[in-house]
Amino acid sequence: MDDHARFLAAYDEQLRTDAETPSAIAVTGHGPLRLVTFAGGRGFVTYQHLAGADADVIAGLVGAALAHFRADPEITRVEWKTRGHDRAPGLHESLLDHGFVAEEPESIMIGAAQSLAVDVPLADGVTLRQVSAEHDVRAMSEMSARAFGDTPDEGAEMAEALLRRLALDDGMELWVAEADGQVVSAGRLEPVLGTDFAGIWGGSTLAEWRGRGIYRALTAARARSALRRGKTLIHSDSTEYSRPILERYGFLKVSTTTPYEWRR
Repeated sequence: MDDHARFLAAYDEQLRTDAETPSAIAVTGHGPLRLVTFAGGRGFVTYQHLAGADADVIAGLVGAALAHFRADPEITRVEWKTRGHDRAPGLHESLLDHGFVAEEPESIMIGAAQSLAVDVPLADGVTLRQVSAEHDVRAMSEMSARAFGDTPDEGAEMAEALLRRLALDDGMELWVAEADGQVVSAGRLEPVLGTDFAGIWGGSTLAEWRGRGIYRALTAARARSALRRGKTLIHSDSTEYSRPILERYGFLKVSTTTPYEWRR
């Protein structure tokens, strides 16, 4: 088995389980689906596989999943997480028929944590640190919202979600890069309990600070922390900004993931 196949098998077997949703409020099974409720009115649909379902069965699963979330008036939006290597006939069409909207696909990247744990020189005046205080989390979320082109309200919502996660004490780490007291780049590390993996998520850098190695340094810091926690593999759903950075360190694109979103 080559690295691509080995990494993809580990991803499917170790990560597409309850390990994928550590902060869930509730999880309901429906056939192969896991219907997950998060705080803040968010629903989420995931699964390890679709058990060989044909297009008609898949259409029924989509309808049932949406009905489940529509029945809860507190749910305002639902994400259905698809993977490019799944056999899922008719899923795209059924999701669109039920009012879901496809977002931008991302690359599922996997590689050895050790390969990322390198020394990256920082630009003068730039420092890295792990944060957990509320004011730091809010500053981090505000910066990420600006970097991603989100609204201030979405940034505030992100901060509330991160503060709830920190209160769970489930191992999530928040890392920032700062210059002159301003957060200019940030990202999360999420060690996955009972697996070889840690995930790196939410990587964002303000446009005017890109191209200076800051994101690479922040990624290296998270990889070193993952190794200290005994995690040997890193996974990430990467945009086209971060994918080439990870590929330089030997990471492989094992598949793609496309979120589909429904809003009430």
